[in-house]
Amino acid sequence: MYERSDALRERAHAAIPGGAHTYAKGDDQYPRRAPGFIARGLGCRVWDADGNEFIEYGMGLRSVLLGHAWPEVVDAVRRQIELGANFTRPATIELEAAEALLSIVTGAEMAKFTKDGSTANDAALRLARAATGRDRVAYCADHPFFSTGDWFIGTTPMSAGIPKAVRDLAVSFRYDDLESVRRLFEEYPGEIACVILEASRGDDPKDGFLHETQRLCHRHGAVFILDECITGFRWHLGGAQRLYGITPDLSTFGKALGNGFAVSALVGRRELMELGGLRTDRDRVFLLSTTHGGETHALAAAIATLGVYRREPVVAHLEREGTRLAAGVADLAKGHGVERFVHTVGRPCNLSFATLGPDGAPSQAYRALFLQELIARGVLAPSFVISYSHRAADVDRTLEAVDGALAVYQRALEAGGVEGFLDGPPTKIVFRRFA
Repeated sequence: MYERSDALRERAHAAIPGGAHTYAKGDDQYPRRAPGFIARGLGCRVWDADGNEFIEYGMGLRSVLLGHAWPEVVDAVRRQIELGANFTRPATIELEAAEALLSIVTGAEMAKFTKDGSTANDAALRLARAATGRDRVAYCADHPFFSTGDWFIGTTPMSAGIPKAVRDLAVSFRYDDLESVRRLFEEYPGEIACVILEASRGDDPKDGFLHETQRLCHRHGAVFILDECITGFRWHLGGAQRLYGITPDLSTFGKALGNGFAVSALVGRRELMELGGLRTDRDRVFLLSTTHGGETHALAAAIATLGVYRREPVVAHLEREGTRLAAGVADLAKGHGVERFVHTVGRPCNLSFATLGPDGAPSQAYRALFLQELIARGVLAPSFVISYSHRAADVDRTLEAVDGALAVYQRALEAGGVEGFLDGPPTKIVFRRFA
C-alpha cells in the first residue's frame, strides 16, 4: 500500500535530518501504516506518493484554512509570479499587502512581513527588549510552541546547543492564572521586557485574564504580545483579539495568512514598530530584514486569501462543521463505551483529540492506534483541525472512519494494550531529549 513511500523514506532520512523539514511531519509522529509522502492536494483531500486518497485534517499544520490549491489564491500567485518574485527595491504589492492586513487587525498601525511565525515572534521580543531596556521574557507554559529561536527552544527538553545564559532569561506563567503572572513581576521587578501568549488554545479566557494581564504589563512597564499565528482568521476575521475585545501592543500572524504559502507578519503600535524603521531618534532595532520577506507571490497569496475571508462565511463554517464533528465523535465514543479514553479538545475551529490508555493517562501507543485505524479508513488526521473545504459530506465520512477506529480502540482497551492491534512502535512527542 505504501511501497513508494517506504522507498522514499530511506532516501529522505539519508538526505534530510529526521527525514522531514518540520518535526511535526516526521515519521515518529505517525504509525508505521501511514502515508510517508504527499504528492498533491485539492480542497480537503490529499493523495500520497502511492496514489492513496485521504480526507486530511490539520491542513499543513493549520496553514491551509481555505483548502489545498484554492483556485482564487492559486490564480493570484500565478499572475504575480509571472511579473517576478523578488526585486532590489520594494514591490508595490508589499504596501498593498500591509494595508490589507492592517485594515483587518483593529488597533494595529504598522506591519512587517516575514516567512514564518517564529521569526515574527522573535522580532516582537527584540522590539520589546529594545523598548524597555530589559532582557527577561515571560511566556505562557500552557502554549506549546512560540519559536524556533533559542529564547523558546531553550525552555524545552531539546535545549542542546543553547547557552544557559539564554535559557535563564525566559520565565513562564500559566494561562488563566493571573496570580502566576503577578508573581513573575514580583519575583523579577523591573526585569521583564514582555509577556507573550496565545489569546486562547480553545476555551475562552476567564475573568478578564487577557485584559488583566495586559494591565499588569503596562503597570510594570512591559510589552504585551499576542501570538495569533493559530487563532488569527479562525477565531474571528480580525483575530482572537477582536473576538475578545483587546488590543495588544504587538501581535503576530502566520499560518493561515497565505493559505499555505510562506507569509507571516508582525503588527503593532507605531511607537514600537517604528523602532525598526527610519523615523526614530532612538537606537535602531534590526527588526525584520529577510531576503524573502517581500516575496511577491506570497504576498499575492495573502491578499487573495484575506479577500476570501472578508467575502465568505469562513469562520461560521469552521464553527458549524467543527461543532458537528466534535459532537459526532462524542456520540460515537459513548456508543463504544470509550468516552473516558477518546474525546476532542479545543474550539470547534481548532479541534484536536485526546487518546488515553486503560490507566486513564495520555498514551502515545493508543494515539498511534487511533491514527492507524483512521488512516486505514481514508482519513489522515493528526488532529481534527477543519478547513473551509471540509463540507458536511466530508465530516460524515470522517465520522464513519471514527466509528470503525473506535471499535478497534475499544477492543485494545479490553485487551489491556495495543499489542496485536498496532503495527509498529507508538508515536512520540516532538519535544524530547533523545531520539
